[in-house]
Amino acid sequence: MLYLSAENFLEAVNHDQLMNAIEEAYAIEMAGTFNMPSRIHIDQGDNTILYMPCFLENIFGTKVLSLFPANVNSGLPVISGLVILNDLKSGRPVAILDGARLTALRTGAVGGVAIRHTAPKNAETVGLIGAGVQGYQQVLFACKARDIKRVYLYDISAEKLNTLYKQLCLALPPVKFKICKSVEELLVDAEIIITATPSEEPVLPDDEEILRHKCYIGIGSYKPEMREFPRALYSLIDQVLIDTSHGLEESGDLITPLKKGWITESQVVRFSLYLTESKNCCTKGKTTLFKTVGMALFDLVVAELIYRKALEKSIGIMLS
Repeated sequence: MLYLSAENFLEAVNHDQLMNAIEEAYAIEMAGTFNMPSRIHIDQGDNTILYMPCFLENIFGTKVLSLFPANVNSGLPVISGLVILNDLKSGRPVAILDGARLTALRTGAVGGVAIRHTAPKNAETVGLIGAGVQGYQQVLFACKARDIKRVYLYDISAEKLNTLYKQLCLALPPVKFKICKSVEELLVDAEIIITATPSEEPVLPDDEEILRHKCYIGIGSYKPEMREFPRALYSLIDQVLIDTSHGLEESGDLITPLKKGWITESQVVRFSLYLTESKNCCTKGKTTLFKTVGMALFDLVVAELIYRKALEKSIGIMLS
C-alpha cells in the first residue's frame, strides 16, 4: 500500500493535469459510468464531518474529512482527513493520501476549470475575497486557467491578508498583487471574482451596477446558513452553474435564492451538462455564476491520477 503525503502530490502531477482530471470527472458524470452513494454529512455544532465514497470501473475510494473552523484560533488546520483508495476486485487498499491536501488541490482545480469555461479568454484580472487556504489555491489555478496579470485581494483579517499576499508574491512572481481596503475597491477592475469564505452574510454589495459584467466563482457556502452572494447578483444571471446537485441541499447560495424566488430550478444547470452543450467560453460583458460544493467523484478521479503518476515516478512510501 502506497502512502502519499501532501508534499508528494505536486511531485507527481501539475496544475494543468489536475484541471484535466476534473474535466474527466465531469465527462464520467455525464456518461454515468460511476457509482457515488450519497455522502454522509454530519454537523456537530460549528463542526462538520464528511464521509464521501465513490466507485469507478476498477477502483473505489472514500474520503473522510473534518472541518473544524475554530481550529484557526489555535493554529491548527481547519480541514483534516484521509483518502483511501481500494482495488475494486479484491477490496484491498492500495493507497492512502492526505485528505486535506487533496481537497485543497481538487477544489482549486474545480475553480480553475470553471474559469476555463466561463471566463472571457482574454481575462487578465482576478479578485479574491477570502484569504484562507482555499483562496491561495484558487488564485494559483486561476493563473493557470487564464493569463492573469493582476490579482486584487480582500479579507476581513488584515493578518491573514498580509500572509496570503506574501505567499502569492513568492509563488507567482510575474503577477501583480494588490491588497484592497474594501470589496468595492476590489470589484472596480477585477473581471473574475472568487469568493472563498464561510460567511453567513453576503460578502458582495447588493448593487447590480457594481456586480455587472463579471465572472463569479463561489467556493465557500457549504452549509444552508452560509451565503456569499447578494440578491442583486441573481438578477444579472441567466443560469447558475453547479458542480453537483448536492449543492441544492447544502449551500445557502442555492437554497435561499430558490426559496425566495430569485431564481427558478430551471435556471440551475449542472456543469457537466454545460460542458457538453457549450463549445465556447462566455464573451466579455456577460455575468456568470458558478457554485461548487464538491463531490466524491472529483476526489476519486484526482486521487487515482496522483496515485498512478506516483507509481510511475516512484514517489511516496510503500507500507507493508
